[in-house]
Amino acid sequence: MNAEGDSVATARTVLDMNRYQWTVLFAAWLGWGFDVFDGLLFNFVAPNCVPTLLGIPLGTPEARAATMHWTGVISAVLLIGWAIGGIVFGRVADRIGRTRTLLLTMALYSIGTAACAAVPDIWSLIACRAIASLGIGGEWAAGAAMVAEVVPEKRRVEAGALLYTAAPLGLFLAAEVNLAVAGSWMSHSPETSWRWVFLTGLVPALVAFLVRLFVKEPERWHAVASSAPPPRIRDLFTPEMRAMTLSGVGMALTALIMWWSCNAFIPVVSGNLAVVQGKLDGLSGAELAHLVETWKTRGTNVFNIGGLIGTLLTIPAAKHLGRRTMFALYFVGAAAAIMCAFGLDLSPEVRLWMYFPIGLTVFGVFGSFTYYLPELYPTRLRGTGAGFCYNVGRFVAAAGPFLVGAIAARGADALTASLEVLFWVGVVPILGLLLLPWVVETRGRALAD
Repeated sequence: MNAEGDSVATARTVLDMNRYQWTVLFAAWLGWGFDVFDGLLFNFVAPNCVPTLLGIPLGTPEARAATMHWTGVISAVLLIGWAIGGIVFGRVADRIGRTRTLLLTMALYSIGTAACAAVPDIWSLIACRAIASLGIGGEWAAGAAMVAEVVPEKRRVEAGALLYTAAPLGLFLAAEVNLAVAGSWMSHSPETSWRWVFLTGLVPALVAFLVRLFVKEPERWHAVASSAPPPRIRDLFTPEMRAMTLSGVGMALTALIMWWSCNAFIPVVSGNLAVVQGKLDGLSGAELAHLVETWKTRGTNVFNIGGLIGTLLTIPAAKHLGRRTMFALYFVGAAAAIMCAFGLDLSPEVRLWMYFPIGLTVFGVFGSFTYYLPELYPTRLRGTGAGFCYNVGRFVAAAGPFLVGAIAARGADALTASLEVLFWVGVVPILGLLLLPWVVETRGRALAD
């Protein structure tokens, strides 16, 4: 029984959810959107931030190579911290509650991101990103579990997919904030503009406290928490839970590797494509710099629009075809999109627009995890299990952006080298298809207590 869904005597609204259920969904939506916003701000400021902290002149080949390398390193650090935070705070969410954990993690990633504005060197930046990553990783499990436990059973898929639409919108917001600050307001001072971009990471801290005022702990969690034994990671590998955990980890790992390998370098690849196009058009100086910032934003937005549509398409795919078939369709599409975008001989502008089908598949499939992973576990293990499955793969996925950055930075032509490496990321979803026989189908299954 869903206590919030059945006991609150208010008029039903869209999708058979009452006002409070929409409030919970909106609170988790804000938390996840700002999670992605704070998590990916660095990718946009890296071309200015990294060379400045290393004392390398902006716009030089050395600066571009250093940006490639350190973007990979810092993205890998972010993923490792994200994984640790997701696993730790997943257990915390099962112990102290979903809402309290949501507040704690949002405050943590806000403070960690804003602190990046004051760093004096690259190592301090890495330390601050590591702190932020713990909160970034922990927020997802609390929010996903909270939504799954509050909304009506028959609307869990819709609510989960809607929750994940915050991710492309958070990425869109990060791109627009960087464009407004670095591309417009402080375009004359790229050595310091990135610090102001990081300061905007404080906004989620205010939102976190507002969330705490309006959202209470799910009654479903209260009913179980008082009597259930404390959650443990080893409980995920008991005979009853092992198949669930392997299913969740396998699908999340595949999706994480291809997403982070593709997404971490959208600003770098888009920026370099703009340089190529700008030289063909005879641009230089401020005009070329403006084109670079514009294309970085455009590449991200195209990826986001594809991701937003792909996220919503998981609803009919999951409900009518089942979870296993849905994963198969998205992985086949992802392999085709990645290999075409980075392997075919395309003009810079066409290659930039190819981020749409990548977003549709590589980004879109993540809309399923906000409902699929909570479906796998009973209430006492829901935060622990969803957090573990969604985040443990980040330890492996961390190698993706690190290797892309390390290999691309060694090449004389960073763009060509990065395209060659990214092409082979298309093999990852093909390998994911081999795991489908072990995927646990949850279509039509009620959420377990």
